[in-house]
Amino acid sequence: MRVFGWAVTLTKEQLKKFRSQMWEFRRHPVDLDENETQSLKTLFEALPKLRELHQARLRFQYIFDEAPDRETAARWLRELKKSTEDMGLDFSRFFSTYDNYKSKILNYFDERKTSAVVEGINNKTRVITKRSYGIKTANTLWSRLILDLNRAQDAIK
Repeated sequence: MRVFGWAVTLTKEQLKKFRSQMWEFRRHPVDLDENETQSLKTLFEALPKLRELHQARLRFQYIFDEAPDRETAARWLRELKKSTEDMGLDFSRFFSTYDNYKSKILNYFDERKTSAVVEGINNKTRVITKRSYGIKTANTLWSRLILDLNRAQDAIK
């Protein structure tokens, strides 16, 4: 198995345990209870480089949650890029995308608005369309869309 470019050899048992601990890895440390915190600590003891990756992830989250303006966000992202490079973490794909769309990404920090809701609806629509093979009428497709978008009560009215 490879974790961000590092070759890691795990037995089936270790791999199963590793996967079960990824829930703690994905959540913010303040949201973990005592057992989950200990589990995360155990994960970092087994895979020390994963701690650096976790810290970088938390810094990304902090930047997007706390940067007061686009200039500060740009500065913090430059610092994070340098930091991840110094740690040997390969975030080149993210930073390449960031460099290509920098002004659009930094626009988020002006009003903190995203198109996430629209993107979510578009994604659900694509999934439903793929699942809808064989539906013969637009009314049936529309009903499926309404129900799957958790808007069943609107459809009933």
